[in-house]
Amino acid sequence: MAKVLIADDQANMRQLVRLTLETGHFEILEAPDGNAALEVARREQPDLVFLDWTMPGLPGVEVCRALRGDPAHDGMRIVMLTARSQADDREAAREVGADDYITKPFSPIELLEKVRDVLGPEALL
Repeated sequence: MAKVLIADDQANMRQLVRLTLETGHFEILEAPDGNAALEVARREQPDLVFLDWTMPGLPGVEVCRALRGDPAHDGMRIVMLTARSQADDREAAREVGADDYITKPFSPIELLEKVRDVLGPEALL
């Protein structure tokens, strides 16, 4: 069972992602801010992290940078899940090591397709 961390300061967004992922077999972890996201990611070693860019404490892009800077997290997949939709935002996320990028609003189907792309089709079985 894959572990997925949802890091977003909006409880309704975490709930939407959690409900969407409940169609698969995932252990869902949540964090309401960047500092908590970094702590949970380091402690729990999720397979996939969805990071909002704009959160209290550390921004998601800085959480990504910190995780990518630690070889203990090399297998962790990171997807930015954010309202920031400019090309330079996408490039900044890639530069700090994000594996992929989804802009809000998104469809549940788009989210599940991204999970399949990042973790493989067996993740949704």
